[in-house]
Amino acid sequence: MKEIGGYFGLGDLVDQPFYKELVALNSGSNALLYLIKARHMTKIHIPWYLCDSVSDLITKSGCQFDYYSVDEQFQPIFDQQLGAGEYVYVVNLYGQITDEKIKALKTRYPQLIMDHSQAFFQRPLEGVDTIYSCRKYFGLPDGAYLATDVQLTESLEQDQSKDRMAHVLGRSESSASDYYAEFRDSNDKLSHVPLRTMSKVTSHLMGAVDTDRAIQKRNENYARLHELLETENPLKLTTPTGPFAYPLLVENGMIIRKKLAEQNIYIPLLWPNVLEDCPQDSIEYHYALNILPLPCDQRYNKEDMDYLVNMLKSQVVYKE
Repeated sequence: MKEIGGYFGLGDLVDQPFYKELVALNSGSNALLYLIKARHMTKIHIPWYLCDSVSDLITKSGCQFDYYSVDEQFQPIFDQQLGAGEYVYVVNLYGQITDEKIKALKTRYPQLIMDHSQAFFQRPLEGVDTIYSCRKYFGLPDGAYLATDVQLTESLEQDQSKDRMAHVLGRSESSASDYYAEFRDSNDKLSHVPLRTMSKVTSHLMGAVDTDRAIQKRNENYARLHELLETENPLKLTTPTGPFAYPLLVENGMIIRKKLAEQNIYIPLLWPNVLEDCPQDSIEYHYALNILPLPCDQRYNKEDMDYLVNMLKSQVVYKE
């Protein structure tokens, strides 16, 4: 029975999501599960340089997987012929795989899945299954979009996000450190949530995001970091639209992360599992340990980027 009266909850906001035409789901991992089920996949080739939540999900789905390596430009090193039900999963790391490169990959691997969790504003190409993550770009606890031309026949329940909002709301009125435990807890729980459609809360909030401003600020901040750090960055970078972060390759990543954290500057180690799974002389180990994903998102401005670089360069370990 519909309730009438009483106190207000979160109501409808401006309904202008960036990807209104895509399949709205509750997580990027579950977007992959959607594809596994809908396309009846039997095996997926995934990069070593990836969060282990993906391999865990593939295993739970009953699908098989194996690993491939990437080169210095984050491109897949993979030359196998694909059989029926066999797919290649390519992560667009730091948005460095351009549309032209994706088209070339699609020609080589017709059964291609693109993970744009680090390239939210790079629109999908026709005929290429593409996954997007909302919480990697915005203050949300969950949410994903999937571009695909296949439809899953089973009906899906709608997810609920109300119990995963504490860290998002907490940081709005307090500090990140005060709610870090809640963030970790929410992140851990999300990896066990079944495949569902996007929650009402996440859908409402995504519809109200000022994406034009987010793109503009990310572009400006990335450009400023590149201007200040290009000569000291061994990576040869392209400039994506609305970048995820600015990847700076150093030689002592863990030390710098620790020293910056002491100054309330938090640079994540994105995929710690890579340090356990890959040999120390591999490019995956080197990149996971020593690429600093410097924040350049819509929360910040030019002055923040200057401060961040000054703090980086103030560390003796960085100069060495």
